[in-house]
Amino acid sequence: MGIKVYNSWSRKKEDFKEVHPGEVRIYVCGPTVYDHSHIGHGRAAVTFDVIQRYFKFRGYKVNYVRNYTDVDDKIINRANQDRVDAKVIAEQYIRSYEDDMTGLGIEEPTVKPKVSEHLPEIIDLIQMLVDKGFAYLSGGDVYYSVRKFHRYGALSRRSLDEMEAGARVEVNEQKQDPLDFALWKAAKPGEPKWPSPWGEGRPGWHIECSAMSAKYLGAPFDLHGGGKDLLFPHHENEIAQSEAAFDKKMVNYWLHNGFVQINREKMSKSLGNILLIKTLLERYNREVIRYFYCSAHWRSPIDFTEDSLLQADEVLDRFYQSFRQIEKLSASEASEPPLKDDPLQAAAEKLGPEFIEAMDDDFNTAKALGNFNEFLRLINQKLEDAKFKNKPGASGLLRKSYSELKRLGAALGLLQENPAEYLAREKERGLIILGMDRGEPESGIRERAQARAEKNFARADQIRAELLDKGILLEDTREGTEWRIDHKKLGQKSRLIGGSK
Repeated sequence: MGIKVYNSWSRKKEDFKEVHPGEVRIYVCGPTVYDHSHIGHGRAAVTFDVIQRYFKFRGYKVNYVRNYTDVDDKIINRANQDRVDAKVIAEQYIRSYEDDMTGLGIEEPTVKPKVSEHLPEIIDLIQMLVDKGFAYLSGGDVYYSVRKFHRYGALSRRSLDEMEAGARVEVNEQKQDPLDFALWKAAKPGEPKWPSPWGEGRPGWHIECSAMSAKYLGAPFDLHGGGKDLLFPHHENEIAQSEAAFDKKMVNYWLHNGFVQINREKMSKSLGNILLIKTLLERYNREVIRYFYCSAHWRSPIDFTEDSLLQADEVLDRFYQSFRQIEKLSASEASEPPLKDDPLQAAAEKLGPEFIEAMDDDFNTAKALGNFNEFLRLINQKLEDAKFKNKPGASGLLRKSYSELKRLGAALGLLQENPAEYLAREKERGLIILGMDRGEPESGIRERAQARAEKNFARADQIRAELLDKGILLEDTREGTEWRIDHKKLGQKSRLIGGSK
C-alpha cells in the first residue's frame, strides 16, 4: 500500500502518484510579512514540515517551495502606521518568521521566494493572460476576467451566482464584473512600484503564487498546501490564473490544514486571544509544541488550551525520563545482543510498519503518536521489572527500542533531543514558571535526607508536602531521591492566553 492523500479538489483520499518519479514537488503559501506570526501560522508550518519530512522518510527527493508575500496592502498599511518604508517592515517580519521557524524546528524549504524578487516572472504571466483574453486593462489596473475561465469555483464548490451575491458588497467601477480580481494595481503615492507594460504599479495578491510555483516546480506539480482560509479565493484564483495561462493542470493534490482555536473560540484581535509563536516558544520546548500540533489530524480543527500544552509537556517528559533511564544502563550490558523472544522485541519490530501504515493514511500523526505511547508503556513496564532487566540482552533490547522511537520520531521532528539536557531544561523552565529558586528542590532533598537519617520522619514528610505544594514531586530511587515538576501545579501557574504581544 502506498501513500494516500486527502485531496481538497475531489473531497476524498486518493492514492499518491508523483509527477516525476522519485521526486515530490510541494508549494506552500507562506506568510504575508506585516506582523509577528501566531500559532495558526505555526500549525501550517509544522503540518507541511511533517509532510515533507515523511516523504523524505519514505525515500523521495523533495522540492519544497514556501514563499514570502513581501508586497501587499497589509504591509503598506503597517509601514504607513509605523512611518517607515514598506521594505523595512517586510524584512523585519521575514526575520521574525525565520526565528519562529528555527524555534519550531522547521526544516529549511528548498526555495523561499519573495514577491519583490520575482516581478519579471509575475509581469510575464500577467501579459500571457492579457494576450489570451483572460485579463483586461482598466484605469492602469489589470483584472482577471473570472467568467472567461469556465472551471472557476471547482475547488471551492461555489457557483458564480453565490460568489456574485457576495461580490456586490464591494463595488468597483473599474471592473467589468464584480467577480473579477486584480492582477496588477496602478501605482499610488507613497506605495512601492515597479515598471510594467501597463504603467508603474505592483502585483495583486494571487498572481504571485502562480508565477513562483510555475518557475520552481513546473506544471503540473504534486502538492499545494495552505490553511483552509486560503482555499477561496486565493487558491481558486491561482488555479484560474495558472491553468488559463499554461493550458495545463496546475496541481494534482490540494492540501488544506485545519484551523487553530483558542479555548473553542476563533482567534481574533477583538477577542484579545491572538497567541504568538514567540510567546509559546518562551514557555515551551519546540517538541512540546510540535507534539501538540501532531496530536490531532492535520485536517481537523485543533483547540489550544493551556491544559493541552501541559499534557503534551507531560507526555514528552515521560518519553525523555524513560530514555534517560535506558541511557544509564551500563555499556557492557548494552553490548550484548538484544534479547529475543520477548513481547518488547515483537512490539519494536511492529512499530515501524505501524508508523508507516498510520502516516501512509493521509499523514495520520495522531494515530502514530498513539502507537508511540503504547510502545512507551511497554518499555516502562520493562524498566520497572527487575527480573526482566537481569536477563542477558535486556539492556540491548531497551536501547534498540529507544533507537527505533528516535528513528521514527525524526519524521515528525520529535524525540530528537539529548534526554539529560532536555530534562534539565524542562526543570529550569518549570522552576521559572513556579517562581522557585534553582537550588530550592535540591536544598529540600538534602534537608529531608538529614531528617530521615535522624529518624525524624514527621519532618521528612512535612518537607515532601511543602515541596509538593510548591509544584515539586519527589521520587525515591535506588540511586537516591530525584525531583520533577508537578504539571498540575504548573498548569495553575502557567497562563499565556489573554492578549497579543
